[in-house]
Amino acid sequence: AVRGAAGRTIFYPLSENIHREGILVLARSRPGDPQQTRAEEYATRLLDALDYRGVLTVEFFERDGELLANEIAPRVHNSGHWTIEGAVTSQFENHLRAVTDLPLGSTSPIGHAAMLNLIGDVPDPAPLLNLAGVHLHLYDKSSRPGRKVGHVTVRADTPESLDALVADVTAICA
Repeated sequence: AVRGAAGRTIFYPLSENIHREGILVLARSRPGDPQQTRAEEYATRLLDALDYRGVLTVEFFERDGELLANEIAPRVHNSGHWTIEGAVTSQFENHLRAVTDLPLGSTSPIGHAAMLNLIGDVPDPAPLLNLAGVHLHLYDKSSRPGRKVGHVTVRADTPESLDALVADVTAICA
């Protein structure tokens, strides 16, 4: 969610997050997720109670149809990095707009998007960048086990083509 100075709040589509050994490996946007309304209600209560301005990420677990808060990040968050290429206005830009009292930008998705973290090592970039819809973001960090050294965002026109692209990127990074 992102909340501006005047209290206007807008929301990105929910992301489904996959973790391995406690580290986020994949965040996939889920436009139309049936839990969107409930998640927005919970986030709105939190944003209003804190009189918060900027991007706020709430990570939920879903259990038996209920949402249980796991983590609250008062900032842009790795699970929303797919917005860089996958939304009209990224979480980064909207955070800056919110804290500088500028109008918030659209959170509408552009197609279907996902983010895959690069953990430990950076793969050869050429095979990744040969894939249409793939964007490589490196953090200029040294390699070491368990360290996020960058991420790849992928965007496609259909959920099926996104699945195929995620599989291709995963194979290259394995």
